[in-house]
Amino acid sequence: MAASISELRRIDLKTILALATAVRDRSDKNKWHTCQGIISVSGQKFFNWNQSEGGGGAIDLVIHLKKCDFNTALCWLSEHFPSAVRGVETKCVSRPAFQLPQRDDTKLHQVTRYLQVVRHIDPQLVKLLLDAGTLYPDDRGNAVFLLLGKEKLVVGAELRGTTSLRWRGMATGSRKDLGYFSIERGKTKTVVLCESAIDAISCLALNPDCLAISTSGANPNPAWLQSLINEGYAIFCGFDSDDTGDRLAERMLQSHSSIKRLRPTKNDWNDLLISKQTS
Repeated sequence: MAASISELRRIDLKTILALATAVRDRSDKNKWHTCQGIISVSGQKFFNWNQSEGGGGAIDLVIHLKKCDFNTALCWLSEHFPSAVRGVETKCVSRPAFQLPQRDDTKLHQVTRYLQVVRHIDPQLVKLLLDAGTLYPDDRGNAVFLLLGKEKLVVGAELRGTTSLRWRGMATGSRKDLGYFSIERGKTKTVVLCESAIDAISCLALNPDCLAISTSGANPNPAWLQSLINEGYAIFCGFDSDDTGDRLAERMLQSHSSIKRLRPTKNDWNDLLISKQTS
C-alpha cells in the first residue's frame, strides 16, 4: 500500500494539470492558469500565487485543484492512471450531478468579441456554433462549449473565461467519458483530436476538411475513442507541441497504433491560427 501511494505522489504534476484542463502560460512554461488561480510548478512541488498555498506530489495537487478529500483524489487518479493505483484501496464516492451553466444572452457580445478579436476565430465559425447551440454565454460571461454524447445528449461543458484573467474549466458533473465537443463543416472521415474547444475550432479553421474534437484536456485514452476507430475514421492526435502534449500523444499512439501524430507548428492550434492571421 505504501509503495503504491508513493507511486501516485510521483505522477508528473504537469500531466495532472493538463488532464484537469489547466492552461499553460504562454511566457512561463512552469506557470499554469487553473480554476483555482495561477499555479507554478517546480519538479513535484507546486504553489498557488492567488491563494498563497502550495504542496508536493500529485495527490496534493488533485486535492488542491478539486477541493476534495484524500480518497476522492485517489478516485480521480484511478480514473486517469489505472496502472498506478493497483493495490490502493479506495471507496469512490458517486459523481456530482451535471449542472448546465445558466445561459445569459446579455453576455453574448462579450463572448463573441473574445473569440473573434482575442482568439482570431472566423465569425462564421462562431455563428455556426451559436446556431447549432453548442456554444453560448453563461451568466458569468464565460464561453460555454457543450459536450455531446449519444443521440446528441448534453453530457458536459467546457468553460472558458473571456476576460483578461485566463481561465478554463469544466461544468460541475461533466462526463468527458461519455461525449465531447466537436465541430465540422461537412461530412468527413478525418478526425483531429485537440486539447480544448478553442483549439478544435482553430484546427478546423486551418484544416477545413476534418472533424475537430476536443478531449477537454490532454487525455491519451478517452472512453469514446475506440468507437471512432471502429467506425473507420482516420484519426490524428493534435495535442499541443509541448512536453505534456508530446508525452500524452505518445501514450495515445502506443495504445492505438492506427492513430497518427499531427503536431501544430506553434504551441497549439490557436497560436498557429493567430500567427498566420497576423503575419
